[in-house]
Amino acid sequence: MSSTPQTDSPKGLAYAVAAYGLWGFLPIYMKALAHLPAAEIIAHRIVWSLPIAAAVLLWQGRAAEVGQALRQPRLLAMAALTAVLISVNWMIYVWAISNDHALDAALGYYINPLFSVFLGATLLGERLTRGQVAAIALAATAVIVLTVQAGSLPVVAIGLTLSWGLYAYCKKSLPLGPNQGFTLEVLLLTPLAAGFLIWQTLQGQSHFTGAGWGQALLLLGCGPVTAIPLLFYANGAKLIRLSTIGILQYIAPTMIFLCAVVLFGEPFDGARLIAFPMIWAALVIYSVTLVRQAGQRRRDRRDLAARRMQ
Repeated sequence: MSSTPQTDSPKGLAYAVAAYGLWGFLPIYMKALAHLPAAEIIAHRIVWSLPIAAAVLLWQGRAAEVGQALRQPRLLAMAALTAVLISVNWMIYVWAISNDHALDAALGYYINPLFSVFLGATLLGERLTRGQVAAIALAATAVIVLTVQAGSLPVVAIGLTLSWGLYAYCKKSLPLGPNQGFTLEVLLLTPLAAGFLIWQTLQGQSHFTGAGWGQALLLLGCGPVTAIPLLFYANGAKLIRLSTIGILQYIAPTMIFLCAVVLFGEPFDGARLIAFPMIWAALVIYSVTLVRQAGQRRRDRRDLAARRMQ
């Protein structure tokens, strides 16, 4: 595994922007399948992602690493956990888009970087800056505002935040490259997904075989729209700084937000008019702390290099 890059390569930026842009447009694709059960859509996302992920590994000559991982029980258990977390995230997301909760999905992905900072502090003992504490407090207050207004927790937003945040946290402990790890995850999920689709077909409930070519092609396309942005992201993240990733990750929830309000006509009123600006303010504070920390690291490296030259 390569060390964290100190500069942003144009290739890495292109990969990362493409990944977040594709994720931003994903609600439009999922909305076209909104009439189908979320479980069926997820099953197709898993089954049709596997050939793409496997083809990438074969092209890179890294397929043997997945074979080796399959013979290591501890690694398999870790991959099974991340596979469950990502499938839960996909299920919540697909259900949210299909049931007119795209704004809640955007909120969940806006909160996610702040939740990752919180995880780092609570589980890894990382020290929080005052700005990060303020950002997390603002985000928590926004959730409270939404809860009071609705009379219940924003389950979709919190579910997406928890599932993706824990997935990213556990993924860091998986001793595999990003492409190999994703391939192993979908490989572990494929027997369950394929079994579910076969059962649906035998019950005469399949929307893949019984609703025309148009819908079949959309379900086939669930593989590319799932695997390609994840592979773009995995490769881009190796070539750009963490602070850059921290800023770019707002692209996707912003596009989801715009899709929800402009294209899907979801209401942006009431408590959301208070909560979303609070989240945006929190993200501005968080971004400023990222930029400052990156600048301090660069100054520290220059000072160290200068001392070595003396």
